[in-house]
Amino acid sequence: MSSNQTPKFVLPNNDPEQQASTTLEIEPEDTFDYSKRSQWLRAAVLGANDGLVSTASLMMGVGAVKQDIKVMILSGFAGLVAGACSMAIGEFVSVYSQLDIEVAQMKREKERGQGREREKSSEERESLPNPLQAAAASALAFSVGAMVPLLAASFIRDYRVRLGVVVSAVTLALVVFGWLGAVLGKAPVLRSAVRVLVGGWLAMAVTFGLTKLIGSSGL
Repeated sequence: MSSNQTPKFVLPNNDPEQQASTTLEIEPEDTFDYSKRSQWLRAAVLGANDGLVSTASLMMGVGAVKQDIKVMILSGFAGLVAGACSMAIGEFVSVYSQLDIEVAQMKREKERGQGREREKSSEERESLPNPLQAAAASALAFSVGAMVPLLAASFIRDYRVRLGVVVSAVTLALVVFGWLGAVLGKAPVLRSAVRVLVGGWLAMAVTFGLTKLIGSSGL
């Protein structure tokens, strides 16, 4: 075949050099930076874990001195509402502060660069954190986690069985949250699940024990 008849697109062959170059071209497209997930991962998984642990600990603390199911459910519901509002407001303030810092830094870099690289500047604006999105994600995730002990205790009248079911449901949810956070963040699964589980158990045990101690002392 003459040189002027050479096709524009060459089919891949068994040449190791060509295969290596093809691999190098495809590999960056399949590479994903998991650090980009850190913002919503922190707001979602950690928010759900906080809702689970804090609400369950509050219910266990009230259950240590009050066996009435209505008191336990009301305390858990109050913890859900208060915690969701607190998480949303705290996340909004925190992310908004981060947004102000990043916007100020972008302005300083633009002034030093004398208006160059406008496309890069527009991409940076799109990647800026969203305070409202982070606040909504935190409130929703906290509520989802808090619903676990509430639903577990809602239909059980017997006091001891109710406490056992709450602990069992929270234990399962803690393992799931720890596993989910590790998988999404590409972290060690077993270590993450065990850390989350032990922390949740410790929070419930401390709250139950101290409330029981104070309640039995007659204060």
